[in-house]
Amino acid sequence: MSSEPIYRITFFNQGQVYEIYARHVFQSDLWGFLEVEEFIFGERSQMIVDPAEEKLKNEFSAIKRSFIPMQSIVRIDEVEKEGTCKITEASGVSDVAGNVRPFPFPSMASGKPVKD
Repeated sequence: MSSEPIYRITFFNQGQVYEIYARHVFQSDLWGFLEVEEFIFGERSQMIVDPAEEKLKNEFSAIKRSFIPMQSIVRIDEVEKEGTCKITEASGVSDVAGNVRPFPFPSMASGKPVKD
């Protein structure tokens, strides 16, 4: 195993499941977020190009650090070597996502909660 661990992070993002690899994963100072740094992608020396991995590579190429909401995380594994990053459709998520509504909070327009 290399001196620096490699982590596989699986999380939900807009109805899809992302699986990415990174060298550093830790709880952020931003409450409720996980911080991910130093993304790892496959070698370009392969003749076959995976479109999902290319999409992830383009999406995260200019990103130094990513903050992922804790509730989006499916799992985090420490692995011996990186694999292929991928995006898959989350089955059943699109049906549920249309029914989700934010928890109602009282309006604080005048400094006092407004009653309906």
